[in-house]
Amino acid sequence: MSSKIFSANISGLQANIIEVEAECTKGLRSFNIVGLPSKSIEEARERIDLAIKNSLLKKPSSENLKTIINLAPADTKKDGAILDLPIALSYLLVSKQARFNSDKVLIFGELSLNGELRKARGAIIIAIRAKENGFEELILPKENALEAAVISGIKIIGVKNLNECLAYLEKRILIDPEKQPERLKSNNNQNYFSWIQGQEYAKRAIEIAVSGGHNLMMEGPPGTGKTMLAKSMAELAPELTLEESLEVTKIYSLVGDLKNNNPLITTPPFRNPHHTSSEAAILGGGVPPMPGEITLAHRGILFLDEFPEFHRNVLEALRQPIEEGEITILRNKYKIRLPARFSLVIAANPCPCGFYGDSDRDCICSSSQIQMYRRKLSGPIIDRVDMLITVPRIKFDKLNGKSNPESFIKAKENILKARQIQTKRFVGQGIKLNAEMNIAQIKKYCSFGEDSMYLLKKAVDSGKLSPRSYHRLLKVARTIADLDNSEEILFSHISEAIAYRK
Repeated sequence: MSSKIFSANISGLQANIIEVEAECTKGLRSFNIVGLPSKSIEEARERIDLAIKNSLLKKPSSENLKTIINLAPADTKKDGAILDLPIALSYLLVSKQARFNSDKVLIFGELSLNGELRKARGAIIIAIRAKENGFEELILPKENALEAAVISGIKIIGVKNLNECLAYLEKRILIDPEKQPERLKSNNNQNYFSWIQGQEYAKRAIEIAVSGGHNLMMEGPPGTGKTMLAKSMAELAPELTLEESLEVTKIYSLVGDLKNNNPLITTPPFRNPHHTSSEAAILGGGVPPMPGEITLAHRGILFLDEFPEFHRNVLEALRQPIEEGEITILRNKYKIRLPARFSLVIAANPCPCGFYGDSDRDCICSSSQIQMYRRKLSGPIIDRVDMLITVPRIKFDKLNGKSNPESFIKAKENILKARQIQTKRFVGQGIKLNAEMNIAQIKKYCSFGEDSMYLLKKAVDSGKLSPRSYHRLLKVARTIADLDNSEEILFSHISEAIAYRK
């Protein structure tokens, strides 16, 4: 006699359907799992044995049976402990300790030794795949039920332990499906933007950068407000659409970083990794591969403070994700593709002491120190930055001024209007913001007049603009025009965009 339970295994941001088959025959007592299981799944034999015993059922090691658990398809590597529950249920079916029909049910969960179910990662990813494959119910740990209930169109049943799951499947008890949670709005705004005194040039730049999703670099002495400006960008950004929310929520579900009371992420993420972070921490990696900071910043902002202090190999590895909006991670037996569509925000001092070029304070760095420090600020990475601005020190009169909350409200309204224009422009084209335009789209949407032609020709022919930075400049000019509600890119828009390339 054999049995079959449907479950799932996570690979990157995708879930694969797994058939957990069990077969019991008379013979030397054994309990084996086949089908390319990982070490954590091989260890499931001991967990399941004790979980079944502590649930007052007959455990595999107490029966004179040869039990084989097959995880199909056999050529796919399975990893993680979420197959514990389906393996236990499949054994209980084949050993005739349970009787139920689970053809349209997908089940997963990690068992503790006393039969309780532990919270798992990636519940929303599995819920999406279960719905796509036509399953009617998803049975999972109670702690994951609210997260999975974000996905409509499938019944989500949260259970606390093995006995409760078995009683539900055998229709001895009823469990109400988890209700879909409401889309909560974030109230974490600190209004950094309105508290920043002076720096009007920088504030205008971040308004443009947020409107079009552009990459931004800020250079200036320490303590001038670069970090506050970066944090204000996260507050100015509009809320995510439902589609974007699901994209981001899947990522945070995979790493187990979702809040219990608010499982759907609605605000753009803001990631601020330390400059000592490794390449794997920034880009992603490990076995199995997990998302890094560039993926955790998807649809949001990746802020690299003290940019020249990051390891050079980390900075150079950012080139491809910035251009492509995704990263492919290859490991021994793994290949996963992760999204990485973020706005890169860089903050840097002009030199190690921070006062190179300052009119009021002397720089104490040697020329060789300055050269080594600034070497990381030049080349291919900076060429991929859309806007470069200086954030100077400000005088006391401006520093002691009153905050202006209306400036935050006005900037947010302008950004929302510009985003709405872009949404209409790119409908059905697979992109959302001006920063994501390819060459063909730039040619189509970034037309300008003859008066702007001479200005751009001079900038390109002088060597100040590479072909890549030229196209990035046009994207910025398109965003400035959107903020002005202008269909055509005017001379003033081109001029302002060039000012942000100095």
